[in-house]
Amino acid sequence: MKLYTRTGDKGMTSVIGGKVSKNDERVEAFGTIDELNAFVGQAAAAAAGGIGASPFAAALSDELAVIQHELFDCGSDLSYAAPTPEQLKVQPEMTARLEAWIDRHEAGNPPIARFILPGGTAVAAALHVCRTVCRRAERTVVTLAATGGSCPPEVAKYLNRLSDYFFAAARAANASEGVPDVEYERGAAVFRRGGREL
Repeated sequence: MKLYTRTGDKGMTSVIGGKVSKNDERVEAFGTIDELNAFVGQAAAAAAGGIGASPFAAALSDELAVIQHELFDCGSDLSYAAPTPEQLKVQPEMTARLEAWIDRHEAGNPPIARFILPGGTAVAAALHVCRTVCRRAERTVVTLAATGGSCPPEVAKYLNRLSDYFFAAARAANASEGVPDVEYERGAAVFRRGGREL
């Protein structure tokens, strides 16, 4: 099988149910999710190479592997021009699982009062990149929905929670190696009790 097909040379691509321009909002949405998935893979590689076989590293690697599969599910759901409910893969229990992981990471994180600078350990920095790309992916999904495109609402919920997961996991990655988060020094207090006040 050849890797290239030449079918997209004129700027069109296939979705389930037809063809659209490669600058279509739907393509932008699932393309950004694909980009996010690549960054999650990079974060997983950083975890495997940077924090060894610690219990935290093992748990983080397992979580990121699940997330990579679920991001493919998000892309699959968005690739339908007009999905039926039984075709959709992203389910509320996926978002609920992210919430459980967030709560577990946050329980071990030191309290913070202000926004923090993205960085610290290599793993934390990689997870912060995932967080920002995830927010962009969420914005593309919201744009798709706002322009009248078919957009399963559970995908937006999942991505919204996923960015919070990356924030909590990045802080936990720093804490696991005893590296403190650096607070934005000119920022006001926006957090309370270690949780996000947004």
